[in-house]
Amino acid sequence: MLSLPLIIHLDADAFFVSCEQAVDPALRGTKCAVGGRETGIISSASYEARACGVYTPMPTQRALKVCPDLIMIKHTSGLYGKVSRQMFDLCETVTPLVQRNSIDEGYLDLSPCGMKSPEEIARTMRELQNLIWRELEIPVSMGIATNKLVAQIASKWRKPRGFELIPPGGEASFLASLPVGKIPGIGRKTEDRLRGIGIIKIGDILERDEHQLRAIFGRGWREMVACARGEDDGVVETERDDAKSYSQQETFGQDVHDPAVIEQVAKRMIDELLGKVRADGKRVRTMTIKVRYGDFTQESHGQSLAQAVDIETPFYPLVAPLLKAGWRRNRPLRLISVRFSNVEGSPQQLEMFSETETKRSKLAAVMDQLNRLGGGAVVIRGHQLTKRPRS
Repeated sequence: MLSLPLIIHLDADAFFVSCEQAVDPALRGTKCAVGGRETGIISSASYEARACGVYTPMPTQRALKVCPDLIMIKHTSGLYGKVSRQMFDLCETVTPLVQRNSIDEGYLDLSPCGMKSPEEIARTMRELQNLIWRELEIPVSMGIATNKLVAQIASKWRKPRGFELIPPGGEASFLASLPVGKIPGIGRKTEDRLRGIGIIKIGDILERDEHQLRAIFGRGWREMVACARGEDDGVVETERDDAKSYSQQETFGQDVHDPAVIEQVAKRMIDELLGKVRADGKRVRTMTIKVRYGDFTQESHGQSLAQAVDIETPFYPLVAPLLKAGWRRNRPLRLISVRFSNVEGSPQQLEMFSETETKRSKLAAVMDQLNRLGGGAVVIRGHQLTKRPRS
């Protein structure tokens, strides 16, 4: 007897832009993007802007050249984390097994829900998709399958506002006709290389023998075959109150070479994650940065502070040296992630902190409160500001 398709991948469409459009509906249907206008990168682009060639993380100046009428929106500190938490809280009204994979995507496991048929599952998830739109005005795409890999590919295949259910036993046939670049981690350069040797669709991988696959994919050839077959045994990992780590990752639409771009993305992740740490009343001591290349190989390096903290500033100076240690700069990056571990409870005695650190901790808490209140005004950090050209 075939199992039900109980794994859902939920992926918010153009998340940062969608959050801004929920605040200002006049932005809907326009070519707009979140990022710095004078300097910086595009963090998120509307689908109208993407149709003009704007992508993440394209440098802003280049985006304005390919799309001169692009509407630039400044990054609203605190907004995206707040909406993300609300979105996943709504998911937990359906199932307790929710993996908050990153700020804008995650997995749901419907195993505890006692659903009897794919039709019932589809109906329930349609209702959740509509609920998120009604409550938050955030469009999301969903892929439903028997495992995480196929569910993720399915949700991204039907964006925006997509909905795709892959029946049990239909994983390989669903994947066979899709472009090979739809496999997570295969970037444009790798896809171009594979196309050059005749591997255009995912199904083409299964037509090669072991010797050929070894030559093409190296040590990862077995994993690639499993992906092409739609096989994956990953489980949905839920967050608990006693979480032992906080993490976030970002997969780039285009491979990235520029260290300044990577550092900016990493610091944005630090800001989002430390907000969660404070909201949970925790402190963290260790930060690990992981990078992944287009061929799926990855490297990571971490560093610990002398004591656990709940503020961002001690971690900012670690970003550049950790990237230097873990990133071979002659290779472009496909993904970066930031992870905080060595989690401790809230400090009971402020005497363990220096006076400066205590003030920073209080200031961070005030910033969190102001940003939660919203009302159109936000407080941002210095590295989120864009530089103005000299007159």
